Amino acid sequence: MTLVQNHRLPLSGNNKLWLLALILFNACSPKVQPVGKTGPVADNTTQTGKPTTVTPPMSTKPEVRLPAANKTSSIVMLLPFSLDNLNSVKGYSPADLKKANIAIDYYQGFKLALDSLTTRGYNYKLQIYDTKDEPAYTHSLSGNPAIKNSNLIVGPVFPEGIKSFIGVPATLSKPLLSPLSPAAPDEFANNNLITINPPLEYHARYAAQYVNNKLKPKKIFILRSGFSEDNKYLVPFKKMIDSLGKRKIQVVNFTVSKGSLTALRAQLNNKMENIFIVAAVNQSFLSVTLRSLDTLSRHYPVTVFGHPNWEKLTFLKADQLQRIKTHITSADRVNYRSAATINFIKSYRKQFNAEPSAFAYKGFDEGLYFGQILALDGNEMPYLDQHAYKALHNDFRFIKKPGLGWINTHVYVLQYVNFELKQVE
Repeated sequence: MTLVQNHRLPLSGNNKLWLLALILFNACSPKVQPVGKTGPVADNTTQTGKPTTVTPPMSTKPEVRLPAANKTSSIVMLLPFSLDNLNSVKGYSPADLKKANIAIDYYQGFKLALDSLTTRGYNYKLQIYDTKDEPAYTHSLSGNPAIKNSNLIVGPVFPEGIKSFIGVPATLSKPLLSPLSPAAPDEFANNNLITINPPLEYHARYAAQYVNNKLKPKKIFILRSGFSEDNKYLVPFKKMIDSLGKRKIQVVNFTVSKGSLTALRAQLNNKMENIFIVAAVNQSFLSVTLRSLDTLSRHYPVTVFGHPNWEKLTFLKADQLQRIKTHITSADRVNYRSAATINFIKSYRKQFNAEPSAFAYKGFDEGLYFGQILALDGNEMPYLDQHAYKALHNDFRFIKKPGLGWINTHVYVLQYVNFELKQVE
C-alpha cells in the first residue's frame, strides 16, 4: 500500500481534517482492512515487517521468554477522538480538542511500541474505536462482539467513560486497562480492571513508608486545611504510619487557621527533623501555611511532605519549597538521559514529526508491557504481579485486590533541590 508522509499539525478550527487522516494513516501497520462508519476507526493486523524499531527498557524479570509461535494477540483501544466533529458545523470545542490530542498522542505511543515488538516476532491485531466521549455510545460498545472477544481492552480514558462502558450490572469478562486515569478502583468495583496510574492512596502509603524507613521520626505533624478532600491522602497515610511504626510514632493532627502554627511551637524539636504532612492543594491555604512553615524553618529543622499534585501547581515557589525540604511522590518521572528514552524520542520524531508528550510516553510504555505479556505462551494476564517492569515514565509493580482488579503501586519520592525536583527514591 502507498503511505503518504504525515506531518503532525496542532488541532485548530482550520485544520481538523488532519485528525482523521492521522488515525487512518497510522492504522496501516502494515496490513489494513478498511471499515465502515459503524465499525471501529481502523482494524489492523500487525505482522513482522520493517516498522520503526525502538529498544524497550529492560524488564526486572530476569527470564527471557520468546513469543508463542504463530500467536496473534487481539487488542482493542477505546479512545475519545470525537471524529463526528470533523463534519460538524459546530466543530471541536476546546475541551474536545484537548481530549482528542490526548487520544492521538497515547495511540501513537502505543502503536509505536507494537511496531517495535513485531520486529521480535510478535503479532497483533489492533482495533481502534472512537468513544466520542459520549456515555450512551461508550456503553453500547461493550456489546460489540469484536470488543468482547479481544485479549485486552485499552480505555476508555476518563473515569466516566470507564463507568459507562462497564455498566451496571457489570458483564465485562476481559481485562480492561485504565490507561491514564489515577481514579481509585473503588469507583468501578470491577475485578477485570487494570489501574496502571497509581491512585492517590498508594502515593500516601509510599510517602508513609519513606518517612518511616528513611527519616525514622518519633512524631509527625499532620496539617489539615479543614476540607474533607484532604482525607483521601491523610487517611491511608495515617493507616500506613500506624502499621509500620506499630503505633509508636506520635501523630499530631492540627487544623491550620489563617496559616498560624504558633500553637505547635511547644511540640517542635530544634535538634531533630520536624515532619509535616500537608495534603491540601487549595491555593489560599497553601500560600499562608507554607509561608508559616518557611518561617518555622529558620528556627527548627523542617521537612514537608506534600500532595503529588503540587508538581503541577504553578503558584508554589521553588525557593520556599526548597528551604522547607519539601518532598512529594510522583508516578511520572522520565530520565531524559537514559539510552532507552533517547531512542524512543528519536523514533517518535522520525515516525510522527513531533515531540512525544507525556501521554505518548505512557502509551509507549503500556504498549510494550502489555504487548509482551499478551504474546507470551499461555495466559500471563492473571499473573501481572510476576512481571515487574521498568518503563520510561514509571515502574510497573502490580498487586491484585479482590473486586478491584490489578493496581500498579509504584511511585517515586522527589525532593526540591537546586530549585527543581530531584528523585531521592
